Amino acid sequence: MYTLNKELLNTKTMVKISVLAVIALILMLLDFPLWFAPSFLKFDISDVPALIGSFALGPMAGVLVQLVKNLLNLLIEGSSTGGVGELANFVVGSIYVYTAGLFYYKDKTFKNAIIGMSIGVLVMTAAMSTINYYIMIPFYAKLFGLPIDKIVAMGSAVNKYVVDYKSLILYAIVPFNLFKGIIVTLVTLLIYKRVSPILKK
Repeated sequence: MYTLNKELLNTKTMVKISVLAVIALILMLLDFPLWFAPSFLKFDISDVPALIGSFALGPMAGVLVQLVKNLLNLLIEGSSTGGVGELANFVVGSIYVYTAGLFYYKDKTFKNAIIGMSIGVLVMTAAMSTINYYIMIPFYAKLFGLPIDKIVAMGSAVNKYVVDYKSLILYAIVPFNLFKGIIVTLVTLLIYKRVSPILKK
């Protein structure tokens, strides 16, 4: 099992993680809703720098990029979701980049990168569907005094297949995470070989 080690905590590596986190923050600020998902789900590609960090510096580096990115976002933008959105972003992103990085970092081959990212997308989607169903959405609803039905209605307004709470998860949360994971995977594949030498210096 990959763990946080002394190499990850040296100054040079932490600077790299910080730079990746700032780039991730900029990408996070360029978020937008997708046509099939309620407005509280915003799409961005801020997981790309974290995934690159996970591949180049190790899985925990990717998690740290996600953590710093979300902390910076809270400091700069604040939160319209009481921190729930930022927590969800951290959890979903960390699951993805850690899983993908774990597969790739042990044996750095193109095949392992593909396998790692594919498994990462599936694990992320399954985990976030479960976490949203049982924890995140109920907590968000309770925090803001919203009935679950109102949140479902936000999904129904943009997606005709969303008719109840379970279908919100199945036809909005699941495809949202799959779509995001696939796009982040493709972007990372396109740019990783070009930027990884800089991080490995």
